[in-house]
Amino acid sequence: MTAPPSSRRAGQPRSFYFRRERENEWTDLEMMVDSALTHGLKRLSDEDLQRLPALYRSALSSLMVARETAMDRELVRYLEALASRAYLVVYGNRRPSRSVFGTFVLETFPRTVRTIWAEILVSTGIFLLGVVISLALVLGDPAWFFAFVDAGLAAGRNPAASTEQLREALYSGPKEGLTAFSSFLFTHNAQIGMLSFALGIAAGVPTALLMFSNGLMLGAFVGLYAQRGLLLPLLGWLLPHGVPEIAALVLCGAAGLHLGRAIVFTGQLSVRESIKRCGRRAAQIVAGAILLFSVAGIVEGVFRQVVLDDGIRLALVLFNATWLALWVFAAGRGATTGART
Repeated sequence: MTAPPSSRRAGQPRSFYFRRERENEWTDLEMMVDSALTHGLKRLSDEDLQRLPALYRSALSSLMVARETAMDRELVRYLEALASRAYLVVYGNRRPSRSVFGTFVLETFPRTVRTIWAEILVSTGIFLLGVVISLALVLGDPAWFFAFVDAGLAAGRNPAASTEQLREALYSGPKEGLTAFSSFLFTHNAQIGMLSFALGIAAGVPTALLMFSNGLMLGAFVGLYAQRGLLLPLLGWLLPHGVPEIAALVLCGAAGLHLGRAIVFTGQLSVRESIKRCGRRAAQIVAGAILLFSVAGIVEGVFRQVVLDDGIRLALVLFNATWLALWVFAAGRGATTGART
């Protein structure tokens, strides 16, 4: 490629005109690349993000022309270096200071949670409906407790127990083997969450039933202790681990409902493509819920067994509720640049 004859002076190489016609674009691309490699894509404006791919393709085109027309080697080497660095920005992962796990926890998971807010509301509503129904029934007639809670799970905490026995259960527990106990609780709760997610493949109906039944069990326990005047001690015993655990259960239920919706309401997609797209999002939700289950297992298996003061227990409830709300509703909101690119 050569410059127009009227603008070309005798004795000047073709690369001079070639560079002069395109140098502004190369300079802009070089500035964007330097900024992105140093500070990340978040430092680029929306306009720069839109121009970046086009400038990169233009640089590649210039490099091909420079090679094929045997222009001076300095120009070719410059364009090769520029195109290589621009490739890293356009197609590479520009998060060297943060691991994949950290990116998932701090950005991907909370953003994904906010994309299925409708299913989360439905999952929460079904769970709370079970709580309210069993709570009302048990308060009216304690015999309803046995309809909602398995005897093995109750472990003696039932209407036949005295008030003192129920109180003692809130302030005693295994003091040995806490790590193993915590591991068991984590495994058990995670299995329930995974089942809620997996059952979503049946149009989400079994998932909804499982969420409802879990709500029934919780409401039965709350009703039993409230009837004996032990509601506040129960909340201090239950909610330190219950906040992350119930949140994880609700999220797994929401993931199952999201998967079920993908099967029933496919839109313009095939069922397979709809399941693939929504299943990936639901799997990310479940992966984050597993982290919440692990936190709940540690609190339930260790903290709750060694901390018997109601004030400290309720303080942990407030702390857990605060960081969980900030994580889900605020985390990842400033990290949308990569998604836009």
